[in-house]
Amino acid sequence: MKRTHALLLAAVLAVFVPGAAAAGPHSAATATASATAYSPPWTWPLEPMPALLRPFDPPAQQWLAGHRGIDVAAAEGSAVLAPADGRVIFARRVVDRPVLTIDHGGGLKSSFEPVEASVPVGTVVPKGTAVGSVRAGSHCGPECMHWGVRLNGEYMDPLAYVSDRRPSVLLPLGRSVE
Repeated sequence: MKRTHALLLAAVLAVFVPGAAAAGPHSAATATASATAYSPPWTWPLEPMPALLRPFDPPAQQWLAGHRGIDVAAAEGSAVLAPADGRVIFARRVVDRPVLTIDHGGGLKSSFEPVEASVPVGTVVPKGTAVGSVRAGSHCGPECMHWGVRLNGEYMDPLAYVSDRRPSVLLPLGRSVE
């Protein structure tokens, strides 16, 4: 019966955890190691990684109120870095604050406010390149920057691009399954 449970566990892991099928039912350490090896596709636009002040909270319908990005702690004057390779496509004031937008290709765009651009529109920027600096006047108060990400015009959670948001897989504890 224990062997049947071990095989069932291996089958479940093979479906839900990439690379776990090769690990087999007796190597939870290998499955754990592959989970810790995750590397997000983008980097944070601020260094060090800032505190999250307000999370992504999209509206139920496009026309309703919501929070279409995240607010992070950022001191005025902090350097803003390109989170991924791209091209600066917008760097102007919108109403009362400076906004910077980078096109990353594949329908992905990231926008930052209030951020004064340090590179002109049209500049190709590698990941990690300083593209501007945080200014005063954010909608979230002092010492704050808003970061939005759009995929083909639809707002996405920026945290999905800089952190491991994959679902957790719980493994059994206790006695070894043999």
